[in-house]
Amino acid sequence: MKEISRKKFIRQAAVAGTSVLLFNRCGVPGSPIGKEDGVVVDKLTDMEDIFSYINRVNGKFDTGLYKKIIGAANEFKEGDMSLGVAATTDNTRNNARLLLSNTRIADISSHNLHRDSISDLVAKTTVNNSEADSWTIGQLKEFILTQPEEKIKEIMPALSSDIIGCVVKLMSNGELVQVGQKIFNPLPGSKIGSKGYMGARIQPNSPTDNIDDISWQVFDAWAYAVGDLVLGTNPVSSEPASVAAIEKALFDIITTFKLENTIPNCVLSHIDIQAAVEEMQPGTTGIWFQSLAGTESANRTFDLSVEKMEHYASLRKGRYGLYAETGQGADYTNGNAEGVDMVILESRKYGFLRALKMKMAASKPTGDIPWTHVNDVAGFIGPEVFKTKEQLVRCCLEDIVMGKLHGLTIGLDICSTLHMDVTLDDLDWCIEQVMPANPAYLMALPTKNDPMLSYLTTAFNDHVRIREKFGYKVDDAMWEFFKNIKVIDAEGKPTEYFGDPIWVYYQYRRAKGDARAKEVIYTEGRQKIKEIRERGVPIAERYGNNHWDMNPELDKEVRVLYEDAKVSLWTEMPGSFIKSIPAAVPVLSKAKDRKDHVYHPQAGEQLSIEAIRKLNELNEAGKGQSPDVQIIISDGLNVRAIMDEGHLQPFLTGIRQELQQKGYTLNDKNIVITYGRVRTGYQCGEILFGSTQGKKGIVHIIGERPGSGHHNFSAYLTVAPTNIWAKKGTVDHNISRVVSGISDTALNPALAAKETADILDRMFGMVV
Repeated sequence: MKEISRKKFIRQAAVAGTSVLLFNRCGVPGSPIGKEDGVVVDKLTDMEDIFSYINRVNGKFDTGLYKKIIGAANEFKEGDMSLGVAATTDNTRNNARLLLSNTRIADISSHNLHRDSISDLVAKTTVNNSEADSWTIGQLKEFILTQPEEKIKEIMPALSSDIIGCVVKLMSNGELVQVGQKIFNPLPGSKIGSKGYMGARIQPNSPTDNIDDISWQVFDAWAYAVGDLVLGTNPVSSEPASVAAIEKALFDIITTFKLENTIPNCVLSHIDIQAAVEEMQPGTTGIWFQSLAGTESANRTFDLSVEKMEHYASLRKGRYGLYAETGQGADYTNGNAEGVDMVILESRKYGFLRALKMKMAASKPTGDIPWTHVNDVAGFIGPEVFKTKEQLVRCCLEDIVMGKLHGLTIGLDICSTLHMDVTLDDLDWCIEQVMPANPAYLMALPTKNDPMLSYLTTAFNDHVRIREKFGYKVDDAMWEFFKNIKVIDAEGKPTEYFGDPIWVYYQYRRAKGDARAKEVIYTEGRQKIKEIRERGVPIAERYGNNHWDMNPELDKEVRVLYEDAKVSLWTEMPGSFIKSIPAAVPVLSKAKDRKDHVYHPQAGEQLSIEAIRKLNELNEAGKGQSPDVQIIISDGLNVRAIMDEGHLQPFLTGIRQELQQKGYTLNDKNIVITYGRVRTGYQCGEILFGSTQGKKGIVHIIGERPGSGHHNFSAYLTVAPTNIWAKKGTVDHNISRVVSGISDTALNPALAAKETADILDRMFGMVV
């Protein structure tokens, strides 16, 4: 069957006459294959705690066994299994919890699961409380469940992140909901994070960083009275000029409506880039964002340190401070979990942010502390962390409680990747289970499908439905704004303009002094929406009679994209395609098959023995004359991204021409990795460049995970001196750049080739 073009697919997905499931499917999902040597905890004595148990069965204290027992107390998740810290049976899990329940807070505090700069920072910012230290974790759980909020808040500063992580392990889902309903940490001067309030981060992502795509999703959200926390977009490009343009556009919307003291803007690039943009155009960057990890080594892969984040925290003195994103499993999937389970490491991230919040408070002794909040991106990584809807709910509930016990305003991205066993309908069920715990906010997009990040999350209509079902409110100041622009009436009911983004655009134009007739502006708005949709970005107009039912055509489009993603995920890279790549050198990762590659990233991050042999032969054939740049091509999570017509070949031709014009030499061979992940590219560089001289770089072309319908690929760029390439495992994401969203319907491959060459050229110039 001949595949329709991406452009046609994106434009006509809702009315496609043939199910995309008819495409050839070369693999199917299956059960994960994790470590079989999990944790066994058996035959306890009366009132035994963790330390007496370890001493009895081991003869002395053992840190490895300590980590395993604490990990075994978790509800089952695939990530803990792969780390070797998951309980093998329910009996082991129950025994581990009993040992943990009997263990004193002081004893856990004096036995660090893993010491680094993060744990030291948490310890330094946790106050002493001798009474609480004498409690067992079981007694702490009972205190939290039975005491009122004010009593719990008295001891919260004395609870370290490890203790908070331990206590949630002992709670059932119902008990976690009970705690979530009890503790609230609202943002200063607002109702966001208060009991009975549930806000929204508008996430107006564009696959091309198109300003209209981004701005109109804001108008769309406000048409449904959604969006009171932050206008926060994920950029495709982290080039300062591109980030600055988006920040300026979002800031313009906010200031045009005179909302600068009500809601901030944010472009979720690396915090270094945001700081640079603030210098370029002062006052436009709103709240500053950064992803945080739970170990020093994992943060290093983000090019982060405690010192860097403390420095940036000290600069935030206005209304808006720091916005962090976290997620269980991020440390593990980066290979930096240090043997510690996912719950404890997630808790340490909140401890890191709590310390930064304290830093900002110390620099502002009077007045409100700058807004500081955290978004737990539960489910964003994939099935290697956890696979099922039940695990997603458990993760969300654990993280809500851990965030609240750290004194943080915590929101959720109740989300799943397209390679998890969670459907669109499952996600609705997950939302229903989590909402009683009253998180501070959720993500908000026109549909559940993110057009740039290719994952499933919460749509505008989900917010409308949740508000109706659970009685949750929007921040008071933004609710008044929604009344002022007449999308809701004085009683808070939807008006005739509810769900009409052109009406919000009309209000925006009026606020700018645009005196054109309403129909003229509406005609302009209709054309804008048409152009945006043709770029593959949905705009939701006029839900059903309930105001929260998805437009049927839009719902159908999202479901077609979902099915297309499943097909893309399990499509194999055929030998005929590899042969069509000029001068291809085909190699394999260590993944045994597609299923192993999808469910176990570590296998796809390492080259096979045969691949290493073949690359060494390539080195020998070159007789030590190593070119400046090596091009590598991997299937990643969507081989169709590089197989689609007009994708790989224009990019390959363009990048070679552009780099040669800049004076760089390129290996005429293209390394092609089946079941390849990003880190296999680094390994190729180690083998090819480790024994040479000078500066060397790679361009790693890899299929992005599917879901948007664009079939995008990315180019990961890494440049390092050869003495760094020679040190195995030194080159990582922290010194790499990425150009993403490349396809014939997003960032044009020929234009992407030029951008890639320009960035790589600058990287060569920066390397000493």
